[in-house]
This record gives sequence, structure tokens and C-alpha cells, in this order.
Amino acid sequence: MVSGSDDKTIRIWDANNRNIVCQPLRGHTNFISSVAVSFDGTRIASGSHDKTVRIWSAISGEAIGQPFQGHEDTINTVTFSPNGTRLASGSDDKTVRIWDILTGDTIGKPFQLNGIIWSVSFSPDGARIAAASDDVTIWDANNGDVCWQIKDGGYALNFSPDGTRIVSGSDDLTVRIWDANTGAAIGQPYQGHQDQFSSVVFSPDGSKIISGSDDQTVRIWDSSVQSVIHEPGQGHQGGVYCVAFSPDGARIVSGSDDRTIRIWDTSTGNAIGQPLLGHTDEVYSVAFSPDGTRIVSGSYDGIVRIWDTSNGNVIGQPLLGHTRRLSVIVIRNESDKLCKM
Repeated sequence: MVSGSDDKTIRIWDANNRNIVCQPLRGHTNFISSVAVSFDGTRIASGSHDKTVRIWSAISGEAIGQPFQGHEDTINTVTFSPNGTRLASGSDDKTVRIWDILTGDTIGKPFQLNGIIWSVSFSPDGARIAAASDDVTIWDANNGDVCWQIKDGGYALNFSPDGTRIVSGSDDLTVRIWDANTGAAIGQPYQGHQDQFSSVVFSPDGSKIISGSDDQTVRIWDSSVQSVIHEPGQGHQGGVYCVAFSPDGARIVSGSDDRTIRIWDTSTGNAIGQPLLGHTDEVYSVAFSPDGTRIVSGSYDGIVRIWDTSNGNVIGQPLLGHTRRLSVIVIRNESDKLCKM
């Protein structure tokens, strides 16, 4: 697992023994806002309020090359291309930049949008890049040409697993699906949420969508007939900040402003068991392990926790190390490639 924090460090954890497996990754001079792990598990990227992107070796924990400089404001999101040769970053400076991982040079000119960039995503084949801002925009990742742009500002978007569709959570409080090739809207907007979105995600098979919102609900949508499958998942007493599907798509995990984590049954929409209690501040990041047996959570309390999905019990002691709030955590299955002391 890799986590980034307001203490300006990145830490790598072994999920099996719950230990930090190398020294903190230091170099940023301000809060860490985003981290990503390359698909082969050998590199880590981080974006920061210090306006730079850094690349780290997941094997040694050392910084690779110099910081990537060019953004003029806070970097909110970083993501690797599927082949690991490029990195996309989105910033408060209203630009998306594409970087060559080996040289640190920008590829082409910055992509200029009309608002803060909240989310950036490569298509599964790496041929296109999508960004959520005041508009939803897709570019050709090879030449930087705009493929399409639609006035549909929002905070979250994701490609479907097959790369043919994009789902976005819009400022008008609707969930929308777009044809990734043409930008044409597919069906009607999904309506129901009463407040802004934190995240929208396709299920592993692309048949469903989950959305989490500040209206304190989790909603499950059928992506083919474009209707809500169940009544809203209610139970959180605060905004839902993060959601994720289990690898088999049978369960959902959500983290909230109410400091709890909940697990939901995708087939019924009902909560499974009681809320997972232990964090003392907002839960901002959740993820299932690749085998679906554990959940990892990161909170503004600066602590990482691991949970057993079969009974909801916390596994072992909290993972301590960060000294300030934890803003993002990702989990990968290539733990054998992560750095060792």
C-alpha cells in the first residue's frame, strides 16, 4: 500500500505484516494531494501543493530524477498511462500536463481547460485522456488533439473497463454516461442525488455504476438501462467521500465524513453488518485488496487501517507513521516489488 499525507511524506506499507517497508519518501515541500502506482508496480508518482510531480522507485524508495515542474498551482491528481511510460497530472492552474516518465519532459503543450482539474484518467488502452473540470474533455493522448468537449462540469469521472464509455458526476447533481469515441450522451442523466459527488465508478464488468455524494448516500445504477437498481444506500451520517467495488463486483465499500466505513451488498443495496468504527476523523480513501478479503482505509486522522471483509473486524493494530492527516491511499498486488529496508 502507498499513502500520501499532509505531513509532506509518502509511505509504503506491507499489508500482510502491517509494517512500513522503507523510510518515508521525502522531497515535497507541501501537502501530498495525490499518489499513483504504475501498473507494473515499480514506480510511484506523487502530486503536491508545492506544484511539482515526483517519481519514486517502489523498489528502493528513492526519488527518480528531478521534480517535474511546470504547473503553476496545486496538483490535484496524477495517473500513469497503462504502459507506464507517461504520466498525466491535473492542477488548480486549470491545465492537464502529460509527462515523459523517463525524462521528466512535458509531452506537447499543456491542455488548457476553463476550471480547476479534479480528475484525470487514461483510457484502458492509453490512447485517450479524460479530465473533469468545468467541462468533460477527452484528448488524443498521442497528439494532444481535443477529441470532444462537453459543458458538464463535475468532480469525478471514470472510463468503463472496456474503454467505450465514460461516467461523470456532474455539477447539476446527475450521473451521465458518454460515448468515449464521440462524446455523445448515452441515454438520459441519472437523477437522484441531492448534493455534489465525491466519486463515480464502474463495476469490474461495466454493468453497474456506484456513486457517492455529500448527500450521505451511496447509489447503485444499472449502466445498460440507466436506472437506479436499489433505493439509495442510507446509513452514513455525513457526506460519502469515497467508494469502491470489490474485485468480483458483489460488494461496495464507502468511507464518510462521519468517520465510519460501510460495506454494501450490490445485489440488494443493503448495508452488510454494522459500520466499521475506529477512525477518529473523516475517511477519505478506501480500497479492497485484490483478493477481496480485506479493506484498506485512510483517514484525516493520519492512520491507515486494515479490515476483514468477512466479519468487519479491524485486522491488527492501526498503521502508524504519518504525523498529519492522510489524504490518499492506493493498494497494489505487486507487494514483492515494493522497497525493503
